[in-house]
Amino acid sequence: MDSWRGAEVPVLPGRGAEVRLRDTATGGLTVAANGLRATLYACGITPYDATHMGHAATFTAWDLLIRAWRDAGHEVVYTQNVTDVDDPLLERAERDGVDWRGLALRETERFREDMVALRNLPPDFFIGAVEAIPLIDAFADRLAARGALYELDGDVYQSRAADGEFGALSGPGTPSGYSAEQMTELSAERGGDPGRPGKKDPLDPQVWRAERPGEPAWESRFGRGRPGWHVECAAIASEYLGPSFDVQAGGSDLVFPHHEMSASHVRVACTAGPDGHLFARVYAHSGMVAYQGSKMSKSVGNLVFVSRLRADGVDPMAIRLALLAHHYRSDWEWTDSVLAAAQARLDRWRTAVLAGHPAPSAAPVLATVRDRLADDLDAPGALAAVDAWADQVLNGEPSDGNDPSSAELLIRTVDALLGVAL
Repeated sequence: MDSWRGAEVPVLPGRGAEVRLRDTATGGLTVAANGLRATLYACGITPYDATHMGHAATFTAWDLLIRAWRDAGHEVVYTQNVTDVDDPLLERAERDGVDWRGLALRETERFREDMVALRNLPPDFFIGAVEAIPLIDAFADRLAARGALYELDGDVYQSRAADGEFGALSGPGTPSGYSAEQMTELSAERGGDPGRPGKKDPLDPQVWRAERPGEPAWESRFGRGRPGWHVECAAIASEYLGPSFDVQAGGSDLVFPHHEMSASHVRVACTAGPDGHLFARVYAHSGMVAYQGSKMSKSVGNLVFVSRLRADGVDPMAIRLALLAHHYRSDWEWTDSVLAAAQARLDRWRTAVLAGHPAPSAAPVLATVRDRLADDLDAPGALAAVDAWADQVLNGEPSDGNDPSSAELLIRTVDALLGVAL
C-alpha cells in the first residue's frame, strides 16, 4: 500500500536531546529509542470514516516523536497498518450499500490527503491487512507450531494460557491495573467475543475467522476466512520492525485488548532478541478527544473531520496547532473556541516573523522546544516558548540580543520540530 508524500524538513543547528516517553506498562519515563535506529509501530485506521480529530491528534503526536528522534540524530523506521478488512468496515459498507473495497480505498485516500495537509511525516511502511494476509498466515503458523492454537467451529483462537506474561501491559500490577472482570468487559465492548460458548478462556483472542456467507475470505492453512485484528498488528510489526522494537503507539482505548493481545501473540510466536525484549520496549498512548460532551465516536456520530474543516476553508496549520495545544496523553474536548484560539496563535506567529525588524534571538526558543519535546512530547510547553518570542517581537519589548536572522531560525524551528509551516 502506498504511503503519502512527506514535507521537506529543515535542518537545524546542533542536535536535540533523547526523547523520553511515559511508558504505559510501567508508568515511568523511559528513553524511547534504544540505539541509533529508532523504531515505531503506530496502529492505523480502519478506513470507513476517516479522519476525525481523534485520529488527527493521535497521528500528530507520533509525528512529533519522529521529528524529535530525527533531530536527535536517529535513523527512524516507522510502520503503520491499515485494517482494511474488519467487521466495522463491512458493516458500514453494507449499511451504505457500497462495496467494502471501494469504501476502504476511498477513506484511506482521504486519510492520506489529511496527513499531507497536516504535514505529518509518512511511515516507511504503510501496510494494509489485506496485502499482509500471507505474512499473517505464516505468523499464525508459528503460533500453531507452539501448540498455542485451538479450533472452535472452524474459527481459530490462541489460548491465553500459552502466554505466561499475559497482562504485562494492562493487568493487575500495572498502571492500568485491569482485573480479569474488567478485561472481559472491555473485550466485549471493543470487538472481542468473551461470551462465546466453547472458548477455553473468555479472553482467548481470535487468530482466524472462518468464512461466513457474504463475507470476504482468503485461503490459509486454517481454511478460507480472514485474520483477527490483534494478530494483524503482531504479524506486521514483527515482519517490518522485528520481534523487538522501540515504541508501540496508539490511542488509550487500544491498551486493552488490542495492544495486550498483539504483544501476547508475539511473545508466544517469537524468540527474544539480544536485548531480551519481545514486541515493544515502550508503550505510548494518546488521550481521547471529545466533542459535544462525549468522546468522539463513530457509534455516537459526534465526529469532526479534518477533511470537512479543510473544505470549509480552515487552515490546516490552525488545525495542527489546535491539536498541539493539548498534551498527547490528555483527554480534551474539541470546540469552536479551541480552533479559534489556534487560528489566533497562528496569525500572531506569522505576523511576528514578518515584522521586518531585528528580533530577539531564536536560539533559546530552539533549545526550549527541543527540551520540551524530549520530556514526553510536551507540545504545549513548546508552543509557549514560541508564544513568548512572538510576544517580544510584537510588543516591542527590549532584548539583549537582537538578531537579523532570528525570524529565519524561528521559522525553521517551528517547521522542523512542530511541523507548522509559517
